[in-house]
Amino acid sequence: MVGVDVGSGDRMALGVLAQYRMATTEQMHRVIAPEVRIEQTRRRLARLRVEGLVDRITLPQAGRTRVWFPTSYGVQLASEWPEMRGRRPSRTVSDPTAVRLKASHTLTVTETALVFLEDARRRGDVCEPLDWIPEVHHPIGSGEAVIPDALLYYRRGPVDGDNGSMLRAFVEVDRATMGPERLAAKLTAYERLHRYVPVVPGRRPTHQEPAVEEWRRRYPLFPRILFVLDGTGPAGVENRISALRAGAGLLARFPYDVPMLAAPLADLLQHGPSAPVWRPVHDPGQRVRWPESGHRQT
Repeated sequence: MVGVDVGSGDRMALGVLAQYRMATTEQMHRVIAPEVRIEQTRRRLARLRVEGLVDRITLPQAGRTRVWFPTSYGVQLASEWPEMRGRRPSRTVSDPTAVRLKASHTLTVTETALVFLEDARRRGDVCEPLDWIPEVHHPIGSGEAVIPDALLYYRRGPVDGDNGSMLRAFVEVDRATMGPERLAAKLTAYERLHRYVPVVPGRRPTHQEPAVEEWRRRYPLFPRILFVLDGTGPAGVENRISALRAGAGLLARFPYDVPMLAAPLADLLQHGPSAPVWRPVHDPGQRVRWPESGHRQT
């Protein structure tokens, strides 16, 4: 059929912005079309803006960087696509003031996504733009929830004749805007998610239908947990990793059952996430690789 690919690039651009919340022009170019000139990405974004699907703000710092985000109409349209079904962007995703106030953290999360996307492209692994899903809601009871900065799907390239291994990770991007103890407290929340079994009122588990942890309804294995540290120097990184180690020491088997790794964003940018830059939270004296680290794969 003639013209079947018309609009596919626009669709990807809108889908990425609806899912990632926001991105700079350069980040959008690296995510959706690194093989062409950046002027083509600029024209694509400008066209989507004219159509009312995306908008932008200009940050006064950093050379008046333009930050793109989806409009309410863009979010509504993208949410109807099969590949976006079940995604729940925040209600303020299209508000320019909210975008400005959240820009520092969210753009760092987007840059972290690019670390994995670009490394997968170099390695021949599979990690597509929409395999990075920010802020997936995971209930843990009592009205509380674990909401990682992102859920990452990543498939390793074929090894020894197999089809490659699927890996999943919860990614937490810490910019040193909270104390080390508050960062470490996230481990307790993930441990609660690991053992949380929802209770259905008026219904008891049976042998035919036993109680099942909530996460098993989504994942065959509990995703590993990756802490990406930014916004601080080497001493601050060490303080945060020490706090994570102390928090892990209070959680019995959980840090051994679920791989939990930490790395500075600067190291990921310089060496790539597949380099031995990751430090196991329970034993931070080691340096390990991802995705090779850990024994849990599907």
